[in-house]
Amino acid sequence: MLARAERLQRQFFVPAEARPESSQWEPPVDIFETERGLWITAALPGVDPADLELRVHGDTLIVAGRRVLPPVVRRARLLRLEIPHGRFLRRIRLPAGRYLLAGQEFRNGCLTIALERM
Repeated sequence: MLARAERLQRQFFVPAEARPESSQWEPPVDIFETERGLWITAALPGVDPADLELRVHGDTLIVAGRRVLPPVVRRARLLRLEIPHGRFLRRIRLPAGRYLLAGQEFRNGCLTIALERM
């Protein structure tokens, strides 16, 4: 079970390519299809909603931003760091069709996005 949990952790927080301008991690997402479109939830613990960028570009939803460590931990001794921080970027390929960003809500560390079919 422990090996499976570690495998899932690695799957959800996949490091991006090692370029200075690239993101450092990708948040996990849940995607649901409804009669009217898509309902997407991204896990973004500790992310300030002001640090989020969200857009639909062609057949891709782009969720980007930054999770900044609180100033108090910068002087602390690190014992374990499992929740990723720094810049993130998640590109989500959308099913065939055209979509309009119909709404978004940030609550309890999760961003929920509603996309309507056009």
